[in-house]
Amino acid sequence: MSTKQQTILVVDDDMDYLLQLETMLKKMGFRVETAESQKEGEDKLEKVKPDLAIVDLMMENMDSGFILSRKIKQRYPEVPVVIATAVTSETGMIFGLDTEEEKQWIKADLYLEKGLREDQLHREITRLLKQAGR
Repeated sequence: MSTKQQTILVVDDDMDYLLQLETMLKKMGFRVETAESQKEGEDKLEKVKPDLAIVDLMMENMDSGFILSRKIKQRYPEVPVVIATAVTSETGMIFGLDTEEEKQWIKADLYLEKGLREDQLHREITRLLKQAGR
């Protein structure tokens, strides 16, 4: 079994949330790469293949997270992608991965509302990494 530290790419334009998530993930034992925009996230993917990615939904554009998620999956189909957002609490719009139609256009493995407790987040990340065989 490899002891290589797993890398998580976190892409979010909210600097406070980015720092908070980075600190939390490092405490869990992960290596963390961060980006502050969809474009910066795409640039990181040129240099780093993450074991898992957590992307914000709304950054430069309303659908930046969906676009970045699709690009990650095109480049690295086996990498789990989590879309983390506060869009429901901010706009009342609800997204999910419950129907086949949603799974067709939302290229993510998990959809989470921001504000998850650390233990919940750790559980979800561990589950996704295990499913991906990482």
